[in-house]
Amino acid sequence: MAVREILLLGNEDLYSISSEISPEQIEKAKRISIDLHDTMLDFKEKYRFGRAIAAPQIGEFWRIIYMNWANHPYVLVNPRLQFGEEQFEVWDDCMSFPGLEVKLKRYKKTTISYKDLEWNECALEFENDLSELIQHEYDHLDGILAVQKALDSKSFRINRLKAGCY
Repeated sequence: MAVREILLLGNEDLYSISSEISPEQIEKAKRISIDLHDTMLDFKEKYRFGRAIAAPQIGEFWRIIYMNWANHPYVLVNPRLQFGEEQFEVWDDCMSFPGLEVKLKRYKKTTISYKDLEWNECALEFENDLSELIQHEYDHLDGILAVQKALDSKSFRINRLKAGCY
């Protein structure tokens, strides 16, 4: 469909809580997922990173996550996240603030249940970096940004490559 503008840090809309998609709105979810795909590919071409994006990042406040993992696209509609017990520290980045990395804690293991675009109930289990990634995107659905979860005031750094400063 279209490459959409990604909302950037400082945009108050990023703190909005997204609404669930109903079965009658699945065509809307399909259209949004195409825009998420196109937008993520465009971003990845410009900044050389990006594996997932949440609908709120393009101004669509619906509970939809688009993820491309192992060359397989996934669209997660109305996801529900369950956490393991163990946490780890990680430097997190975001398409809404390219180049800025935030040190925070995430759960090492997660399970995410969701509807696919055919309204089938699905689930995926993730560990380590993919667990961190899905938690990051899920937070966007609840209007939470990684900068809000920083370990402390010194848990920020600029990654020159991801900021486009070669």
